[in-house]
Amino acid sequence: MTGGFLDGDIFRGLAFRVLIFLSLALLPFGLIAVVQTREIARQAEVTTELSLIGLTEQASGAERTVIQEGFGAAEALSSIVRLFGDDTEACVNFLRSYKTASDRYSLVGFLPADGVMTCSSDGGRYDFSAYPDFDNAMDAPERAVTLSRTGPVSRQPVLVMTHPFFDGDIFAGFMTLSVPLSVLRDQRDPPVELTPSDLLIFTSAGEVIVSDRARLVTQSDLPQNRSLKTLATAKPAVFEDVNTEGEERVYSVVPIVPGVAYAMSIWQRQEILASVHQTGTLSVFLPVLMWLASLVVAFWAINRLAIRYIRKLGRQMRIFAYNRSIPQSTMGQGVPREFVEIQRVFMGMAESIIRDEASLEDSLREKNILLKEVHHRVKNNLQLISSIMNMQIRRAQSEDARFVLKRLQERILSLATVHKNLYQSDGVERVDAGALVEEIVGQLLVVGLPAGSSVKIEQSYEAVQLDTDDAAPLTLLVSETVTNAMKYIGVSNPEDQAHLSISLKQSDAETAVFTISNSIGKTLDEAEGTGLGSQLINAFARQLNATVEVCADDHVHTLKTVFPVPHRVKSVHDY
Repeated sequence: MTGGFLDGDIFRGLAFRVLIFLSLALLPFGLIAVVQTREIARQAEVTTELSLIGLTEQASGAERTVIQEGFGAAEALSSIVRLFGDDTEACVNFLRSYKTASDRYSLVGFLPADGVMTCSSDGGRYDFSAYPDFDNAMDAPERAVTLSRTGPVSRQPVLVMTHPFFDGDIFAGFMTLSVPLSVLRDQRDPPVELTPSDLLIFTSAGEVIVSDRARLVTQSDLPQNRSLKTLATAKPAVFEDVNTEGEERVYSVVPIVPGVAYAMSIWQRQEILASVHQTGTLSVFLPVLMWLASLVVAFWAINRLAIRYIRKLGRQMRIFAYNRSIPQSTMGQGVPREFVEIQRVFMGMAESIIRDEASLEDSLREKNILLKEVHHRVKNNLQLISSIMNMQIRRAQSEDARFVLKRLQERILSLATVHKNLYQSDGVERVDAGALVEEIVGQLLVVGLPAGSSVKIEQSYEAVQLDTDDAAPLTLLVSETVTNAMKYIGVSNPEDQAHLSISLKQSDAETAVFTISNSIGKTLDEAEGTGLGSQLINAFARQLNATVEVCADDHVHTLKTVFPVPHRVKSVHDY
C-alpha cells in the first residue's frame, strides 16, 4: 500500500514509519482530547470538592450554630459577670435567668482559677480542681470544646464550651456553657438527598466530640494515613484515603471555629464517583476514541514493520545459543535497514564467539594438561623426598630423631596424596575431600597401628567438593589429628576395647564437619608432648577459616572441625 512512497533509504527506518502512522492517528484527536479532558476533569474535580465542602457545612449546621453562638454568648457573659464582683447571689440569679431565657444550655457558669464554681445557673457549689487536665487548662487558657459523657450537674451527655476570662492582663477563670447532645439532634436540619455516611465534630487536638454514630464505628471510619490533629487547619480540605478497615472513603473537613472545632464528613467513594462519572462522560469518550484509533494503527504498523522481524531474529539467536548454529540466509526483501544491520552484526558476533570459544577451549585444555603435569611432578618429588627421609630414618641414632623424621615424612606423604588426587581427578579447581581424607587416613592407619591391633576402627566419608587451595591444609590437619589420636589411644578399663572413629560430613550446602574421636587410657598431659601438633592443627584450621571444638573426658577425646565449602571462591585470611 505504501511501498512506492517508502522505498527510499530514509523512509525505510522503523522509527520514521512508526512516527508517521502514530502521528496520523493521534493528530486529529490528540490536541482536542487533551485540552478538553484536562479542562473537564479539572472543572469536575473542583465542582465535586466545592460540593462536598458545601454539603459538609450544611450537614454540620446545627453544631456550627450552637458552638459559634455559644462562644459568642460566653464572651458576652464574661463581660457582665465581671460587674458582679463578689456578689455570688446576684451572679447566680443572672446566669439562671439567662439559662431560662435561652432554653438551650443545661448549665451556665463561671469557673474561677481556683477550680471552685459558685456562680452558675444551677446555684450549687462545684469543685473542678481535681478533674483531669484542669491544671493544663489553667496553665494555657484558651477557648475549647470538650465532650462530657456524664455532665457533673445535668448527669447527661453534654458539649462543654469554655471561654477564658481575663481581668486586665490577669487570667481570672473560664466562662462555661454546657449544651446537651439532645439539643444538637433536635436542631439538625431534615436530611437532604445526598448526605454523608457519617459526620463528626473534632477538636484541634484531634479528639472526636460529636458523631452521628457510635464511637467505635466512627473510629473505624477515620482515615488511616492522616490523624485528625493534622487536619485541624484554617482552610477546608477534601481528600481520599482508606479507613482503618482498609475501605476507600472520601473525607471533607471544614472549620467550625478555627483553632477550636472542625467538622468532617465521611462519604462512600462510590457515591462521589457516580456523580463525577456522570459529569465526565464526555471527557472519557474522546480519549477512548483516540486510544482505539491509535491502538489499531499502532498494532498494524508495529506488527508489519517490527514484530515479525524481531521474532525471526529471536529464533536465530536462540538457535545459536542452543547449538552454535549460524543462520545461512538473510531476512528477505523489504526489511527495515535497522534489522538488516542488526542481523549483520549478530552474524559477525556469532562467528567471533565461535572462534573465541574454540580458542578458549584449546587454551583451557592445554592449561589443564600442564596443571596435571605439575601436580604429577610435585607428587613424584615429594615421594622422592619421602624415600630420602626413609633412608635417613634408618640411619638415625636416637629414637627421638627417628620419631621427628617419621612425623615429617607423614606430613610430606599427605601432601603427596593431595597432588596425586589433583592430577588424577577430572577437574583442577575442585577435589573430592571424602576420597582424599579416606586415602590419607588409610595410609596413617597402616603405619601407625601395629599388625593384629584390637583397636575398633569406624570410618564414614561423604563426597564433599573442596577448593584445591583448601585441600593441602585439610589433609595436613587430618594427618595431625589422626596421628595424635593414635598416639593417645587406649582404654581406661582393661575389659573395654579401644576404638577410633573418623568421619567427614557435609552439614549444609556450604559447610562441612570433620570429626575424630578416640578412646583414651589415661588423662592427657600436655607436658608429655611438645605441643607442636596442637599448634599445627590450629594453624591449618585458620587457613581453612574453620572452627575447632575439643571435647574430652576420662574415657573419650573428640575433636570436631567445622569449615566452609563455598560454591564460589571464598576469602582467604592472610596470616
